Amino acid sequence: MQKEAAVSYKERNFKPVVEKCDGCERIVEEAENKFCQSYLNPGAKWRLGICNFATHAKPEITITKIRVNPLKAAKRASKGK
Repeated sequence: MQKEAAVSYKERNFKPVVEKCDGCERIVEEAENKFCQSYLNPGAKWRLGICNFATHAKPEITITKIRVNPLKAAKRASKGK
């Protein structure tokens, strides 16, 4: 049995990575082009925000503190008894 030659990324219709993909661990370089191992069209993954396959970018989580009035909190606590 003969082994078939691996099909290149270009032949499988993979599109080159976009600028936002720089630094990702999933990038593969082939024939002077960079391709994503996980997704055919990396530009589409970044269109709506952050790419869920990105290993270099983490989503920002913002935590907002709610200020509680201590007098109102004490009144609410005393009503419960």
